[in-house]
Amino acid sequence: MRILNFVLAVMFLLFAFVQINDPDPVLWILIYGGMAVLCVMAIFEVYPKKVIIGILVLFIGYSLVYIPGTLEWLRNDNKEMLFDDLAKMQFPYIEETREFMGLLICIIVLFFHLYRARRSRIST
Repeated sequence: MRILNFVLAVMFLLFAFVQINDPDPVLWILIYGGMAVLCVMAIFEVYPKKVIIGILVLFIGYSLVYIPGTLEWLRNDNKEMLFDDLAKMQFPYIEETREFMGLLICIIVLFFHLYRARRSRIST
């Protein structure tokens, strides 16, 4: 589990780093930076349950904002546009879908940490 949490922490730090050029960098650097901190805490088997639940509720609520854009992307025949840098300027739903997927990754990791918190002897 320590190796997995280390890899997740590095992944979230990289996610935060690439947000520098994003239209709203502070928000996403905070989101991914906070996730990296939780993953580092999980390396030491420290799982703050109330914090995890609070962040989980916030991220689920915030991800609902991006569902219309993600549904629009799913209806589109050209799914590869998600990986095209120019497409995000032409079609706002591309950026919304990317942000939704970023939040989805965070939500999955938070559920994983919540599960681990129930099994851990060190949880706050």
